[in-house]
Amino acid sequence: MSSSIKIDFVSDVSCPWCAIGLKSLQQAIDNIGDAARIDLHFQPFELNSKMGPEGQDIGEHLTEKYGSSPEQQEQARAMIRSRGAEVGFDFAMDKRSRIYNTFDAHRLLHWAGLEGKQTELKLALLGAYFTDGEDPSSHEVLARVAASVGLDRDGALAVLQSSQFAEEVREREQFFQRHGINSVPAVIINEQYLISGGQPAEVFERALREIISKA
Repeated sequence: MSSSIKIDFVSDVSCPWCAIGLKSLQQAIDNIGDAARIDLHFQPFELNSKMGPEGQDIGEHLTEKYGSSPEQQEQARAMIRSRGAEVGFDFAMDKRSRIYNTFDAHRLLHWAGLEGKQTELKLALLGAYFTDGEDPSSHEVLARVAASVGLDRDGALAVLQSSQFAEEVREREQFFQRHGINSVPAVIINEQYLISGGQPAEVFERALREIISKA
């Protein structure tokens, strides 16, 4: 009988390294094949929890938050585009000029988990923001993306237009912060092993195989 492995993927939908890390993790999972049953859960983390509804210009935001120059930001974008291409993810930087609040996206992801569509929605939301340049705080965008992966659009809007799952998302955010998670992606395997950052697929695969061998 194959092992069962739980993976908590702590991340934000406005985090480029989370997109890279997720695609790498999926490659690793594909590579181990039937060696283990993977139980993948997406956990919420807001990079900019105090961001207003209007969002902020990305260049301005990065300068304020990290003190980075336009040249440094362009170097980082080039690296992200390159790493994205390696794992089959398209970063269309020219379409993405603002950063937004993502709390409602996390509430929708919580609901999608109950509906059995969390992975599909996560990937679609990352694509909507980083590839298509859409606003992940917009209820119309979120509902349309939800419908595109087979979720009920009206059900998605009902969640978004209420405060449903707000407490659950806040509790999960606080839980992982209390346990030392202050940057993402953070990949936690079987609630014991932490892999930080958008690592290459071989790093995730090696860790998974080691854990399987110990099971």
